This record gives sequence, structure tokens and C-alpha cells, in this order.
Amino acid sequence: MTAPFRTLALACAVTLALAACKKQEQQQPPPPEVSVIEAKPQTLPLQRELVGRLAGFRTADVRARVAGVLQKRLYTEGTDVKEGQPLFQIDPAPLKATLASAQGELAAAEATYANAKVAADRARRLAPQSYVSKSDLDTAEATERTSAASVQQARAAVETARINLGYATVTAPISGRAGKQQVTEGALVGQGDVTLLTTIDQLDPLYVNFSMNSDELAQLRQAQAQGAVALSGDGQATVNVKLGDGTVYPHAGTLDFTSVTVDPSTGSVSLRALLPNPDHVLLPGSFVSFDATLGQRANAFLVPQAGIQRDAHGAYALVVGKDGNVVRRNVVADSQQQGQWVVTSGLEAGDQVIVSGQQKAKEGAPAKAVPYNPNANAAQQQPGAKPAAAPAPSEKK
Repeated sequence: MTAPFRTLALACAVTLALAACKKQEQQQPPPPEVSVIEAKPQTLPLQRELVGRLAGFRTADVRARVAGVLQKRLYTEGTDVKEGQPLFQIDPAPLKATLASAQGELAAAEATYANAKVAADRARRLAPQSYVSKSDLDTAEATERTSAASVQQARAAVETARINLGYATVTAPISGRAGKQQVTEGALVGQGDVTLLTTIDQLDPLYVNFSMNSDELAQLRQAQAQGAVALSGDGQATVNVKLGDGTVYPHAGTLDFTSVTVDPSTGSVSLRALLPNPDHVLLPGSFVSFDATLGQRANAFLVPQAGIQRDAHGAYALVVGKDGNVVRRNVVADSQQQGQWVVTSGLEAGDQVIVSGQQKAKEGAPAKAVPYNPNANAAQQQPGAKPAAAPAPSEKK
């Protein structure tokens, strides 16, 4: 082969190679489109969804404090009563007789004391002239003192009888909702024991008793020491109760007690919140779910639920890196707010988190990031979606 033919063949080979490369580049598909949001650190409320049980702010057992026959009930069961309002009447006749007897003994003791005092005064006047011996003077004064003590004792007996007579009318110790009658009329109450007559519960406010895992509480306090979390103290942390129909109870409560010990049987710490109940909508003894705002968390990220995935290794998010390639980021997302995951670690400010189109994205492969629009309809939100083409006009035959 001559030199001109060799040169011509080489040129043809180079031309064919360039055409093949160009054809291959034309066949390579463009990177898939994915919807992303920019991760922005925020200071968010530190919230926990918990379950607790309601309890009355004050609960009082109304009991018979003296023995007697129950005559009648003076209130309507299940209604609100005021402190000091009469609730039951116990037969007062025996108690009145006891009071009258005590008053008679007091009168006798006062008369004895008056006589003893007169005798002692006489002895004290005659003693300086030696008309009365020293022994007689001492005896007269001793009798006077004994009589005075008897008067004091008799007065105490009268006061006790008067108090017991007052107990014959059983009154409400607190204001609240009175329960049903536990003992019927005609029954002997208070004989050898303080008989329970009814119970009164104060319904406004109410207590919400709940508990938290001691390990979780320790982690929060450790995060506070590191500056990532600012916990609110008693009286500042709030709770928002959810009603059975899913609505939020209009009155927020405040945390008022945190135990300093861990229950060894459950490994949890007891807490309590004070909840207003002016309309008596909530009742003691029922369970409620609520969101407790325990403080604030710094440098946290809100990510839509679709942007967080989970596998055997835990939660993760796919991020479009600065070089345009998809990167996996292992994250910590243990709570939700406003329908989004709260990510406390694993992301950095400015990360382009993929929230739609993950099925098209592959780790290490390029992807085209487009801003995520949560208000767009589902058809428009699919990455790479195009409007349907108009039907071609029919050809005339």
C-alpha cells in the first residue's frame, strides 16, 4: 500500500471513530430531575407527644366524724357544691344530750371552784394573825387549785360536745363536684370507724399525670449542657391536650412538678402538669394524649416526610451534592412537627435534600435538582413530567 492510500485509510478510520463517539454521546440520557429543598437550620420548639391521665386538683372524702344514725342527704348527687355547704344530717339528739350534760358538769365545777376560792381567800386573810394554821392554809389553796383545774376540764368537755354536735351536720370540706351517696338514710355511721359518705372532686383545674423515659430525659439534659437544647423549667413548659375528635383543647396547661427519682419498676420519671378546666369538659380518671413543649432545640432542620427514608441501617436522606451527584446522609429524625420530620443531626446548612423523585436518583449518579413546590398538584410535581400533547388532527381521506 502506497503512502497516499495509507493516509487516506487512517483519515477514514479517525472519522468513523469520531462519529461513533458522537453517536454514543447522543444516546446517553440526561440526568433525572428531582425536587429538592434547601436545608435551613432553625430554632424549633422541643415537643414530645405523650399520654397522661387526668386527676382532680383536689379530692376530698366526706366521712362521718361522729357516731349516729344518718337522717337525710342535703345535696343533689353529681352537682357542684361549695365549701361549707351542708351535705348530710346525722341525728343530733344524743349529741345535744351530751352537750347538756357537759354544761351541767361545768356549772358544778364552777360552783365548787367559787366555794374553794372563798375558803382560800379567808384562810389567806387570817393566816398572818395566826388564826389559821399553815397546814390549813395549804389545804385551802390546794383545794382552790384543784377546783380551778376541774373547771378548765369541764369547759373542754363542753367544747368537745359542742364540736361533736356540729359534726352532726356534715359539710363540704372543699368546693367541687359531689359524687353519689355511699350510705343510705337510717344507717348507723361513724360507729368504730369514719364512714365514707361521698367524695368531692375539684374539676377546675385538673392535673395531668404522665411519665417520660429516664434515658430520654437524661439525653435531653445532656443536650442542654452542650447547648443544643434549652429546657423550660416547671411553670414554663406547656402541654396542649388533644380531644377525642382530634381537635386541640383550647386551654393550654403548664408543667408544675417533675420527680427527682426514677421508678425502678418502669424506668421512667413522673411529671405533672396543671390544666385549666373552666367548662368541666374534661373529667378526672380519663386518659388524654397531648403535645408537651419542653423547651427549644437549636440548629434543627424541618424536612418533609417524603424526604426521610429508612432501611436496616436507620434513617437517611438523599442529597444532591455541589458536584451534582446524589449522596446519602444518615440522619437522626426521632420526632415530627407540623407534619414534617425534625432532623437533629446528619444534615448541614445548604444541603439540597431530595423530597420527590428518589426512585430515579441513585447514589453517586448525577441528578438535576429543581425546587420543591408543595402547593403544586401531584401531576405537576412529578420530576420531568410534561403536559400531555394535544391530539393530532385527523387526516382527510
